Amino acid sequence: MKQVSGHRPTRQLLLRDTLSSSGPPAVCGSDSDCLPPPQILIVGLCLVPVWACKMNRCYDDSELVEAAQKKLRSHYPQPLELATPQPDSEASCPVALFPQQAPEHIRDRSLSPWRYVLVTKKDHFPSSYVEAQCLCSGCILIQGNRPPVESHNYNSYPVIQSRVFLKKELCGDKKTYYLKPVAVKVAVGCTCTRANSYT
Repeated sequence: MKQVSGHRPTRQLLLRDTLSSSGPPAVCGSDSDCLPPPQILIVGLCLVPVWACKMNRCYDDSELVEAAQKKLRSHYPQPLELATPQPDSEASCPVALFPQQAPEHIRDRSLSPWRYVLVTKKDHFPSSYVEAQCLCSGCILIQGNRPPVESHNYNSYPVIQSRVFLKKELCGDKKTYYLKPVAVKVAVGCTCTRANSYT
């Protein structure tokens, strides 16, 4: 190792001597600032397309469901679906039910009651999920001993949660598919808000 007379070898000299047999030295501007050799930068740039291809890997139909389930478990965990969707029928505001005994679920006790409906999107994973649907356009108003009424001075408004789904997209060969993460707004309940204008 080369020595500078009367001094200990500097960091630059150590790096130069260590790397001289394997390739160009690191580029150092001072004892504290060093840049990696050009080979490392080139290798890093070459790995970017490999990483991108792995993230956008193409699958045929037989592989797609298993790949989506694996990616959802590892990267985009889904909430546990505890709600049961109600039968598909016309929604109506249940004002008349309020004088009765308080029901068990908060969705039925709310002044902005809601029900759960099943939503299906065949090109998404998961392909179906449960979403809240407000039953009233206004809010149920209770004043003393008077019968409850639906007041349109207030609005029932959905509470939105953003969830990540995987969308099935065609690859360049038009035969296989890749999985694209997309944000989907899902209503999880309803709340009562003041109306923009009063009647």
